Amino acid sequence: MNKNLKNLAIKAAQILEDKKGENVALYDLGDKSSLCDYVIVATATSAPHLNALEEEVSVKLKEDGFFKLNRDGSGSQIWRVSDYGGLILHLMTEEARAYYALDKMFEFADLIILPTVLKAVKKSAKKTVKKVAKKTAKKTTKKSSKKAVKKTTKKAVKKAAKKTKKTVKRTTKKTVKKTAKKAVKKNIKKGTK
Repeated sequence: MNKNLKNLAIKAAQILEDKKGENVALYDLGDKSSLCDYVIVATATSAPHLNALEEEVSVKLKEDGFFKLNRDGSGSQIWRVSDYGGLILHLMTEEARAYYALDKMFEFADLIILPTVLKAVKKSAKKTVKKVAKKTAKKTTKKSSKKAVKKTTKKAVKKAAKKTKKTVKRTTKKTVKKTAKKAVKKNIKKGTK
């Protein structure tokens, strides 16, 4: 497989991305097909957009010395096919792409993720990780605070309970002693009378 061909395929897919082609999929067929090594399937939002995408790829690749060997669907407003040798480009409207389901046909192939898509995914992932980390930190802090408050409260309650228990015991003992003394004194007084 030719490295220049891979670079050509990535460049073509990137051109489509930059020109607002939707759901650009670059398939690496490798040795799995005798027809070509790479296939790009992209969605155009309208017939004029379809024309603009095809023209933009053609012009930019010509600048690098790559020319179409064949073209099909020039009269079609829903699907265009451009053959660059080891690279075949399918530009379709959303309806045509759903109807013909080329992506299912290429499920066996490796999907190459474009650098801009990868960058966007990484950026999105970083944002998501930061959000999750922030939420987790808040929850952990709240939980930790709640736990700390609970622990402190439990300790304080236990301490207060112990003190109260001791105080009650002391008071009870004193009260019992006083009551006993009074009762003894009463009994003594009764007995002397």
